[in-house]
Amino acid sequence: MTVTATCHCGEIRIEIETAPESVTSFNCSICRRYGTLWAYYHPSKVRLVPAGVPTDTYQCAEKTQHFPRCKTCGCVTHWASIDPNDDTTGVNARLLPPEILKAARLRHLDGAETWKYLDE
Repeated sequence: MTVTATCHCGEIRIEIETAPESVTSFNCSICRRYGTLWAYYHPSKVRLVPAGVPTDTYQCAEKTQHFPRCKTCGCVTHWASIDPNDDTTGVNARLLPPEILKAARLRHLDGAETWKYLDE
């Protein structure tokens, strides 16, 4: 079942092969400010539609990830690792339909201090 996440204006769509079983609230310095919930996928399972749509991108100071956002409405759509060996991409699950998000387990990851899940 393909699931589609969309920014507010609909300019950007992200198609993923399956709905997330869990989403993560991550309290690192950038994610707590964005207010995102992340659904993690292998990059090959995530497709930006239309391909090549113009986005603005923020690259965090650690130079480990970049965060594309829609140029029109400003919604952060996902993050991608700069490390070519990293096989994870985070899709902003807040852009998923509410019924998909509601069905996913909510996890809390302490990215500010311990890097451990707080709800295990």
